[in-house]
Amino acid sequence: MKGFNQLLKISLVAMIAALPSSQVAAQTALQWPTKSITLIATYAAGGSADTRMRLLARKLTEKLGQPVVVENKGGAGGVIGTSAIAKAAPDGYTIGSGNMAPLAVNPSMMKKMPYDPVKDIAPIILIEQAPLVLSVANSLPVKNLADLVALAKKEPGKLTFGSSGVGGAHHLSGEMFREIAGLDITHVPYKGGSPAATDLMAGHLSMMFEMGYSALPSIQAGKIHPIAVTSKTRLAILPDVPTMAESGVADFESYNWQGIIGPAGIPAPIIEKLNKALNEILQDPDVIKAIADTGSQARGGSPEAFAQFIETERTKWAKVIQTAGIKPE
Repeated sequence: MKGFNQLLKISLVAMIAALPSSQVAAQTALQWPTKSITLIATYAAGGSADTRMRLLARKLTEKLGQPVVVENKGGAGGVIGTSAIAKAAPDGYTIGSGNMAPLAVNPSMMKKMPYDPVKDIAPIILIEQAPLVLSVANSLPVKNLADLVALAKKEPGKLTFGSSGVGGAHHLSGEMFREIAGLDITHVPYKGGSPAATDLMAGHLSMMFEMGYSALPSIQAGKIHPIAVTSKTRLAILPDVPTMAESGVADFESYNWQGIIGPAGIPAPIIEKLNKALNEILQDPDVIKAIADTGSQARGGSPEAFAQFIETERTKWAKVIQTAGIKPE
């Protein structure tokens, strides 16, 4: 009997070896996951992006039956972490966050990238879009976006908009506003969003496009006046604030978004499993509330739709960067 079992094992090994490699890969993918998964957060621990990835990791652990462990690899505007994802083995055991800057902005802002955002990345799903809120200083004599545009045209070059630094979502939204509305307004970059927001509250800046979760405390305290949001639809958390389009600036949409990506070459069945699990997670009331409470909008959809979205964003921001004359670093 022992000899028969040994012969059977040898026969099975021989049969597997004789299978085409594509069939072996497909069989492995169907069994995935059989061990823990690393989810790389491309920004530092403690921030909003990291918090979201940790929430998704907990939910994915429940869905997949294997631990999903968050590993922070911040730095260089998300490039370091995204590079680590791109260079990981394409077996589904390393995935991570895919964000606006490293996938759609930095290709136009950096002379050299350590990865190709098209060839080296496998989009899995768009998790959320975080619109920005255009707020003005309380000292500025405007009530709405039409008033702001009129004032900017009446006093060209006088009004200022702050940002967390060159090439960020705050800055690029301001540049797109300048271009679409035909305004002469001055960009004032800061080393981070907090000092810019402080100067807006003090009246040293005219306006600022700010992330919802960051702007909300100041708005609720009456320290700044919100006049528009940059999404296609209004935010649940600020239902009385109109969109840019509703306020007369057509074709204006701007988001600081993030999704889940992996290295190129992950087998399609694994991507399908992840996409299905994450789409289900995005229907979880706890997740919907967590996203809405930060001024973001939950998304979802197919890997193909996410890939198309990234391409559209890359094209849009490349045009804004070129028109504004922002130089690659």
